[in-house]
Amino acid sequence: MERSTEESPAAEHAWLQRVARDALVREPAGWGRPVLVVRVDEQRLYVLDPGHPVERFPVSTAERGVGNREGSEQTPPGLHRVAQRIGDAAPTGAIFRGRVDTGEVAPILTESGQRGPGDRITSRILWLEGLEEGRNRGGEVDSRARYVYIHGTDEEGRIGTPASHGCIRMRNQDIVALFPRVPLHSLVLILAEAP
Repeated sequence: MERSTEESPAAEHAWLQRVARDALVREPAGWGRPVLVVRVDEQRLYVLDPGHPVERFPVSTAERGVGNREGSEQTPPGLHRVAQRIGDAAPTGAIFRGRVDTGEVAPILTESGQRGPGDRITSRILWLEGLEEGRNRGGEVDSRARYVYIHGTDEEGRIGTPASHGCIRMRNQDIVALFPRVPLHSLVLILAEAP
């Protein structure tokens, strides 16, 4: 995790404050919860939590870019919310299959570009639900039906570069630290670039 060190995060991240406010206007059920903003162009996740400094985490979005179609293996853009939280008591590095803790713990690969056996989902899962009909909700563009998560990965050496199959990957210690602070229905806005 990187804490923003600016004296005034609101001044430095005016765009961030604006998009978070707009998201909360569009989906008022998110008020009182943190807002997560993913910038694909930066491979970064920002956390805006009232009364706390802006936090930034490096992430890894889809290797195939931004898109919303089922089978595309792309990261879906737009406004989402956390529909389900999985893994609260799992050990760091726990491997999940079908959202079930297998009891195995993955060896964490930290060398740049090092690849594991498949697209392992580790530590914690925040399962996303799209809120924009026709963009990330319903039909062939439904983020929840596509199993789009924010989750830990065994391929930590690839964090900071597009490498996932559509999800948003985080370092295990980062998702474990963030998870208890992100309740159900927290908003997650995925942007290809700054607005």
